[in-house]
Amino acid sequence: MICSVCMYALFPEMMISQNWSPLFSADLSNADCDRSVWSIDQNGVISATADQAIWSSKMYENFELELEFKNDKCTNSGVVIYCTDKNDWIPNAVEIQIADDYCNPSTTTASTGSCGAVYGHLAPSTFQLVKKPGEWNKMKITAKGKNIQVELNGKKIINMDMSLWTSGKTNPDGSEIPSWLPKPYAELPTKGYIGFQGKHGQALIWFRNIKIKAL
Repeated sequence: MICSVCMYALFPEMMISQNWSPLFSADLSNADCDRSVWSIDQNGVISATADQAIWSSKMYENFELELEFKNDKCTNSGVVIYCTDKNDWIPNAVEIQIADDYCNPSTTTASTGSCGAVYGHLAPSTFQLVKKPGEWNKMKITAKGKNIQVELNGKKIINMDMSLWTSGKTNPDGSEIPSWLPKPYAELPTKGYIGFQGKHGQALIWFRNIKIKAL
């Protein structure tokens, strides 16, 4: 038998994999959600039947979060980090937008509502990098203090320094922040719950392989 130290020396990728943990258990027993809305199938795919969020049971700071998601036609969802109030999360968290960028054919440029954006605050560097509805996408969010980075399908599209967002009305580039997001990001805590938005309108959303690693 090869000792564990020797194994890590021979196969360093094993050490890396040891640092990752599923965010939710296989039966969602550690998730904070309405079980009449959220479910997980035998393949580990999480989905919702209503516009409600599913939350981690504990707060996180300084982490990498990886996940896969699949859009429906005109999906409008998101990954929520740094949430300090689950009951009033919209102004008390940071949302990484998940959206069907192909829903409106007349939209041809990225905005703060595009897939991968920090919603209402920072547009992704690439538009329509998300795959069309019915295909799985990969997202990686790196959150370390005031720095947030987002990768979508292998490409980095967001590198945000929250400390630059000193206003709750306008972004550093002068564009307006939605009125329902009045708290300057520079003042938001960088530790909180992680959540995922459910069904929005008639459009569904699916998640799988959600895992987290402390930094």
